[in-house]
Amino acid sequence: MTYRFPIRLAALLAALALPAAAADDTDDAHGTLNPDEMTWQSMLDRADRGETGMVLCSSGYMLTKSGNHAAARTLFRNCADAGYTGAMTWMSQLDNNGLGAEYDPDAAADWDRQAAERGDPVGKFNYGLDLIRGHGVPRDVEAGRALVDEAARDGLKIARQMQDSGYDPEAVTPDADRWKYAPLF
Repeated sequence: MTYRFPIRLAALLAALALPAAAADDTDDAHGTLNPDEMTWQSMLDRADRGETGMVLCSSGYMLTKSGNHAAARTLFRNCADAGYTGAMTWMSQLDNNGLGAEYDPDAAADWDRQAAERGDPVGKFNYGLDLIRGHGVPRDVEAGRALVDEAARDGLKIARQMQDSGYDPEAVTPDADRWKYAPLF
């Protein structure tokens, strides 16, 4: 007899939960009850509404790694526009590789510049590399080296590695396509 009560209670609770589960996605004057918060679709919906935030912005990484570059681009653009320098770095990577849009070295370098101007060590390094190569920006080896030096002072190991190589871009990107980074003039 002691086993019937927990079974009946569990059945009652399950029956009570059914109407609540059906109401989870309904909108009313107070918003969505128990919204879907951690799914890809909810992240994309929030990005479409222009929302940003640390968790939302970081989900762009998984989107791009899964191959959904267009969605990652929307999310990263919102986050970059809101000042997240990591999202600027990802926008640069997407533009530099033609992922989710056409290959655009000028836009890639501009994203790197924006991150560098906000003090981001990775942005400084990447923009310094852009300047040294003359990729997406006019070539300025001296300014590029200065940014790599700043990134190294900020503790970025790859920047120190580049300094140790005599500022040779191939030391830090040995698998880069030479044609892509060759000066066009």
